[in-house]
Amino acid sequence: MNEAAPAIGIIGGSGLYQMEEVRDATEHKIDTPFGAPSDVLIGGKVSGRQVYFLPRHARGHRLLPHELNHRANIYALRVLNVRWIISVTAVGSLQEKYAPRDVLVPSQFYDRTSSRRAHTFFGEGIVAHVTFAEPISIKLRNLIAESARSLGITVHNGGTYVNMDGPAFSTRAESELNRRNGFDVIGMTNLAEAKLAREAEIALATMAMITDYDCWKVEEEPVSAQTVIGHLMANAETAKKVLVDVIPRVPLEPDWPEHFALDSALVTERKLWPPATVEKLRPILGRFL
Repeated sequence: MNEAAPAIGIIGGSGLYQMEEVRDATEHKIDTPFGAPSDVLIGGKVSGRQVYFLPRHARGHRLLPHELNHRANIYALRVLNVRWIISVTAVGSLQEKYAPRDVLVPSQFYDRTSSRRAHTFFGEGIVAHVTFAEPISIKLRNLIAESARSLGITVHNGGTYVNMDGPAFSTRAESELNRRNGFDVIGMTNLAEAKLAREAEIALATMAMITDYDCWKVEEEPVSAQTVIGHLMANAETAKKVLVDVIPRVPLEPDWPEHFALDSALVTERKLWPPATVEKLRPILGRFL
């Protein structure tokens, strides 16, 4: 297993790793058995803590949601001994009470994607079914909400993120259905990160940064890339402030329930694990070997 100190991962836009507070920045090019991550990872110290930043859509925003290699992204972070992930992601609001530039820290997901195979590390002779009733780390979610609140940022602690395929935004019929189902925000990327982080025994929580009202709010312009970009810039500044505040609040030792998620998940008997699959998943299964 990695002997480095447990680290914090930040998945998000390119502006985040350019934070002035990042000290001793280093680049890490990591190859994984699942292919290449979205980009080179940027390591550095924030408030004395080791942090690794991963630009989700690559620097310059060059990858569509369905082109993201989520397995490689989470695996690469786990190789670097990341045990907490704060995922910063743009979302549309499905409810009047969540306005553009607000922050929502989701507590639940609803999956409308079609990528089941790409949302697990397991298979090839080792079966695992992680508990996912509470898909977000409650402790990390609360830390983020507390930090945002202390900075005077409008934050909503809890809510359901519905994950769609994209890359087109919703039709009005889809948006209305999502609203009737009581979902709070909509995005294209975050569910896979949460599922894979749980399998990798990483505690994950999300800062869902609201950019628009999807297309259900007929008195507003339907969401477009142009509408979103101004809000994205403001949201990136908000995210930086929260990250600087919350990073030193994260514990030093990974001893939350998420850090032991595989204790109750592994189904296949150890003696039946194929050596090639064991080797492939060594960063994830290390404590069982």
